[in-house]
Amino acid sequence: MLRVTNDARFWDRIARKYAADPVADTAGYERTLERTRQHLKGSDTVFEFGCGTGTTALKLAGTVERIVATDISGEMIAIAREKAEAEGCSNVEFKIATPDVAPWSDGTFDVALGFNVLHLMAAREAALKGVYRLLKSGGLFISKTPCLKEMNPFVRVAIPVMQLFGKAPYVSVLDGNELEREIAAAGFEIIERERHATRGKDARPFLVARK
Repeated sequence: MLRVTNDARFWDRIARKYAADPVADTAGYERTLERTRQHLKGSDTVFEFGCGTGTTALKLAGTVERIVATDISGEMIAIAREKAEAEGCSNVEFKIATPDVAPWSDGTFDVALGFNVLHLMAAREAALKGVYRLLKSGGLFISKTPCLKEMNPFVRVAIPVMQLFGKAPYVSVLDGNELEREIAAAGFEIIERERHATRGKDARPFLVARK
């Protein structure tokens, strides 16, 4: 809990700057959105965790009936609500929550989304089990996760230094195979694997898993 609290404070502190930063790989992001939309139905109720300032939830809102988008950062959620109000989007609800302590009943959601967040969760095993619990039987978990073991080694050296000075939150160093094993261990069957980056080496596996 202390880890989550400290990370929430970090994200609260940088939320406004984060909201202003552009997407690094716009084409790759749009491809991820499009592939995700292909797995969504108009009747779906969707759960997203690590939603940040709500950009993805708002972009997908027109595809589904309802989205509950969550984050540990109250400031991120505040910005997301501001954006939803500005866009007139009424079928997205933004909440402070994590999958492992989410207040919703078992089998509430048709689809769960976790983009660019699993590597930032120290309690990843509990989070994945929480996602599994929240999904209906046959429901889908769609994720895209930076795998730092597949990235420039300098990044792995720099992160502890940045953390020492309060410039980075918790970050886990994974590769794609480890990530898949953890998702499978939570009870999921991985049914789709893709890579969507349009420049450089793609170290962010896009995975679709079924409960």
